[in-house]
Amino acid sequence: MSNTKVLWKPSKEFVQNSNYQSYLNWLEKNKGLTFQNYKETWQWSVSHLEDFWESIWEYFGVISHSPYTHVLQGEMPAAKWFSGATLNYAEHVFRKRNDERPAILFASEKYELVEISWAELHSQVASMASFLKEKGVKKGDRVAAFMPNVPEATYAFLAAASIGATWSSCSPDFGSNSVVDRFAQIGPKVLFAVDGYTYNGKPFDKKQVVKDLCEKLDSVETLVLLPYLDETESRSFINDHPALPDAVLWNDTFYPTSKIDFEPVPFDHPIYVLYSSGTTGMPKAITHSHGGNLLEHLKYLHFHNDVQPGERFFWFSTTGWMMWNFVNASFLAGATVVLFEGSPGYPDLNRLWEFADKAKINHFGTSAPFLTACMKKGMAPGKDFDLGHLRSIGSTGAPLPPEAFDWVYEKVKKDLWLCSMAGGTDVCTAWVGGCPTRPVYEGEIQCRCLGASIEAWNEMGEPVTGEVGELVVTKPMPSMPIFFWGDENYERYRASYFEMFPGVWRHGDWIEITENDGLIIHGRSDATLNRGGVRIGTAEIYRAMDKVAEIKDSLIVNLELSGGRDYMPLFIVLNENVELNDLLKNKIKKTLRSEYSPRHVPDDIIAVPDLPYTISGKKLEA
Repeated sequence: MSNTKVLWKPSKEFVQNSNYQSYLNWLEKNKGLTFQNYKETWQWSVSHLEDFWESIWEYFGVISHSPYTHVLQGEMPAAKWFSGATLNYAEHVFRKRNDERPAILFASEKYELVEISWAELHSQVASMASFLKEKGVKKGDRVAAFMPNVPEATYAFLAAASIGATWSSCSPDFGSNSVVDRFAQIGPKVLFAVDGYTYNGKPFDKKQVVKDLCEKLDSVETLVLLPYLDETESRSFINDHPALPDAVLWNDTFYPTSKIDFEPVPFDHPIYVLYSSGTTGMPKAITHSHGGNLLEHLKYLHFHNDVQPGERFFWFSTTGWMMWNFVNASFLAGATVVLFEGSPGYPDLNRLWEFADKAKINHFGTSAPFLTACMKKGMAPGKDFDLGHLRSIGSTGAPLPPEAFDWVYEKVKKDLWLCSMAGGTDVCTAWVGGCPTRPVYEGEIQCRCLGASIEAWNEMGEPVTGEVGELVVTKPMPSMPIFFWGDENYERYRASYFEMFPGVWRHGDWIEITENDGLIIHGRSDATLNRGGVRIGTAEIYRAMDKVAEIKDSLIVNLELSGGRDYMPLFIVLNENVELNDLLKNKIKKTLRSEYSPRHVPDDIIAVPDLPYTISGKKLEA
């Protein structure tokens, strides 16, 4: 028996009504397969890869314009899935059209909550697809976007996907050089851009950045400028800069058409390029496929998020994070996509909880740091807002500490499914996440996802349970990258994932498989602190600091010095009206020593105004 506290158990009705249970019923009826529990289902899914992914294809009735000849050929990193099949990701979005409910709900710091119908979504995508074709965009061309998390970004993505163009996006808080480093690798023909955005109640004009991008991206033939801040100024900007490539305002692109011609593309045809948030070298241009993402998103959103038709699915994100792609994937489950543009903390941390109330959100996704910040502020969203419609909370971006698990059930809602998950840009999904048939244990992610052959390995390449090891993936998945753009010989690809264990994907996380068959993420293995030969997970430091009320946020690093010495400073962001004095320093040291060990105590404690984060919400530890 596990001693870990159970925070939630699914009711019999919850299990029976889940998409996962419907899939089990289908497997029994159509394949003669029955399983005693989730672990048995997972084991079958990874030991019979071809049977499992073929069952996903059949269960969801994938629309293919030509048949596949093989389910799987080859090994990682050159595994090839569903050879011969031709399909289109966007076509599967619109087969879930339902005019009795909205397709999109949108709000921002600038605009109140609005509903966008399926008819409007279809019209906008059809119009933009026609515009792109008129501008010469065809299958295989690249379309890039420098846009905030607004409905127009979704329209443009689906339009590009519908004609077989490859999409890539960055949020407008990126600097010019950072965007160029990404988009220059793929050579976009069309650039969607915004005149500016608002954050923390302040407007940020980006027209000069847009001009700079057009000058540096010589592949761009057409600029489509969205006047988010001011249409008059945006039009003047275009007129005053005749050197801009074929520039047009968004509102001038409309084509009166009611039809979308979905271009059939091979299963492994590129759908979008995402970028790593590495600290050295050019960002890796991680290229994903139509078919791989279609199957993976169908599987995850239905079985691991249990998104039902008509439910409202939200995840706080920007267009520069893979969770934006994942949110738009909820269309595949017949969900209403919920978008929010702006700061989650403006005017205060209640903003998103108020939004969840007004938008009647069913599935609320956010980052672990956001939930931890709400906990440390002593907030009680369940008391202050009507969250009766809320069925699940998703958390990702960083390990969620056990105390934040408790806070969710104490201060948000008792009868709630907390779906902590971990994955990444590399697969545009999660390796580990929610399971609608299992309890939620304090501090644990519920399961390894179906079709994801996840293990924890020690330094000798041996699988371990009940102890911390490297997160590895021993068998291919359809949503693994088809390649890195420009990496013709797979050299960067292999170096990124396969150097430590040849033929096995090493993800770079410390993971523990628990006695409940759940999982605990202990932080990045490539940011591990090696102090006197003892490995310290950064997540341990942060969990201890979350218990110090005076600290808002923290970051730990360890610098290796000459002569075998090291220097481990702890950087902290203090709450308002708090000063770093000897009393607080001693409290921090005592907490780390008592919670873990003397080796966890830093050499120095330094107060800073803020800390660096990647676009996916991870602390920049290296």
